[in-house]
Amino acid sequence: MLNIGGLEIKVPIIQGGMGVGVSLRGLASAVANEGGIGIIASVGLGLGKLNHSGNYAKDNVVALRDEIRSAREMSEGFIGVNIMHALSDYDTLVKTSVEENIDLIISGAGIPRDLPKYLNGKDIKLVPIVSSAKYTGLIIKAWERVGHRPDAIVIEGPLAGGHLGFKYEDLVNGTAQSLEEITSEVLDMVKDKIPIVVAGGIYTGADIYKFLELGASGVQMGTRFVVTDECDADIRFKQTYIDSKKEDIVLIKSPVGLPGRAVKNDFLKRIMAGERDKFRCSYQCLKSCKPNESPYCIADALEEARKGDFTKGYAFAGTNAYRCDKIIPVKELMNTLRIEYSEAAGKK
Repeated sequence: MLNIGGLEIKVPIIQGGMGVGVSLRGLASAVANEGGIGIIASVGLGLGKLNHSGNYAKDNVVALRDEIRSAREMSEGFIGVNIMHALSDYDTLVKTSVEENIDLIISGAGIPRDLPKYLNGKDIKLVPIVSSAKYTGLIIKAWERVGHRPDAIVIEGPLAGGHLGFKYEDLVNGTAQSLEEITSEVLDMVKDKIPIVVAGGIYTGADIYKFLELGASGVQMGTRFVVTDECDADIRFKQTYIDSKKEDIVLIKSPVGLPGRAVKNDFLKRIMAGERDKFRCSYQCLKSCKPNESPYCIADALEEARKGDFTKGYAFAGTNAYRCDKIIPVKELMNTLRIEYSEAAGKK
């Protein structure tokens, strides 16, 4: 059991927040119903609305409220929201989540030093995402100054999908700290006072067992949940994982200044060859984005992929995406992970 600030999670698995539109009410509620924590990714929610108001930030808020309320109607389990600190509308998305009494907020892609100030006395659990012991220390100190301590900490290692908190060169050269190394350093730092959840490359129940034995309290998994019936992305998005080979999972330089990991396709090949897509930025969704210098709009590219159009976009994915071989219900996946975990424990 994973205990996050008094929330007793039967299965120590947090489903990773996957934007744009990959993890919404469907996936989050299904995971919560199986005893884990379901996570709604808040980034780019307004892009998937049928009736756009023309105001990106407003559409995001309306869509986020709708996703949270719908997920609650579909599940009695724990539902959280992932809100990237790098988002231009970070402030309004956090406030909206607090107003909706979400169970927990997970925040990375930057250092969310100010996250506790939004609680207004509400008992909502706050979980930062870090990629090093250094940033863990910075977060803890910043929050302790305002009388708050992280209810848990997610350590995201270099094998994760999407945007990564490491230098591109270190990822390419293999010199980035491993998840095991970072976990050991952070565990030494927190001294059992804060639950540690590990992420990035966690694929099997045996992986879960390994990290719990190292001292982690739980894991966060994204990639394997993509190829489930309940994942909110188009089936063609899911099929991209199944059709991929190991060499197709590549590191890229995102136009927002961060390295990322994705499934290589013709769109990415064009971009890597130096081509530039014409686009008009109606709203700078990420603080670090420079539309005039970007070769393409990453929000549009991810949304097109989520809808299944890979001529205009691509899929973010973790290192192990190529290992996915079929689409199954979340319930079946969770049962498989339990079996894999038990088998690994039995071999000790």
